[in-house]
Amino acid sequence: MAFFLDDIKTDLWTYLKNASKKIVLYGMGDGADKIKAVLDARGIEVADIMASDDFVRGQSFLGYQIKRLSDIEAEYGDDFLILVCFGSQIPAVMEHIYSIAEKYELYAPNVPVIGEGVFDLEYAVSNRAELQKVYKMLADEQSKKVFEDVIRYKLSGDLKYLRECETPADEKFDLLNIGTEEIAVDLGAYDGDTLVEFLNGTSMQFKKLYAMEPDEKNYRKLKRRLYMIGSALLEAYNVGAWDEDTTITFNMRAGRSSTASGGKHRAARYRDIKMMRTDTMLRGEPCTYIKIDVEGAEENALRGAKETIANCRPKLNVAVYHRNEDMWKLPLLIRELNPRYKFYLRHHPYIPDWDTNLYCV
Repeated sequence: MAFFLDDIKTDLWTYLKNASKKIVLYGMGDGADKIKAVLDARGIEVADIMASDDFVRGQSFLGYQIKRLSDIEAEYGDDFLILVCFGSQIPAVMEHIYSIAEKYELYAPNVPVIGEGVFDLEYAVSNRAELQKVYKMLADEQSKKVFEDVIRYKLSGDLKYLRECETPADEKFDLLNIGTEEIAVDLGAYDGDTLVEFLNGTSMQFKKLYAMEPDEKNYRKLKRRLYMIGSALLEAYNVGAWDEDTTITFNMRAGRSSTASGGKHRAARYRDIKMMRTDTMLRGEPCTYIKIDVEGAEENALRGAKETIANCRPKLNVAVYHRNEDMWKLPLLIRELNPRYKFYLRHHPYIPDWDTNLYCV
């Protein structure tokens, strides 16, 4: 039986290997580091690195003097292509990237937020059977379109696929059919921003609210924010979501990127953090909704909630973009934990494919 992967004959990395145009990275930071490392490993030369005009102040990055787009144009004419090396969901920033893409050849290479390797054609073909299983599991045509378009994006780096399948973020409220007395669990609660989004975006009144956030600063913000909006029913824990109750070494980088390190490198930014199963936190109590966005530990978090998922079938909102395997491994795991779910996949506006989520009801 034909599958859309059968029509794909190459990927971005192969194309770049044979490209005649100069390759210019757009952006500095972790994304540029990762993309440059993949290019180096494949023997693909980078000609220059550029940044938006407001960020060019004579600095250098990875041994390159940072330039403006106007500098690149003056040096290469139109004989260059651009690789976007950062993420954003800010409309003005996204529109700026799209406007550059209208004039120049531009791609946003897909590299995993967490984990090794890339989602290239070899990877897709080697996992074809699992990808096809998940495609058949999806409950509506939009989910199948998102699945196909996101994978086509991952292989090509072409942003048109993301733009063609994106839907507004507030669509999740309808998909999840959020009620008025939800018993909700927020795994990776950050500073409470997604909880506030739900409270503002729906008529939702929590009957009970549980939250896990491993970063101590974010946890304090979470407590303050929920106190300010009057949630007296909040039970929050300064722990990470995991598949066992334990302590592991944790990377305490600021912001949303705090991640479990697996624990051998010890430095000031690493701390030992308690981890907890959702089943332990709930102590056998029911649950109607679980959000899981835990920076690459989604599989562990799901396994730590297996009893709750099996017994209560809570509505699930699961990020599926952190690791290469998330697009197929997480849906198959959820079906294993409870085969009664219907699966919906959506990509909300973001460059690259971040904010691609699985909604299970």
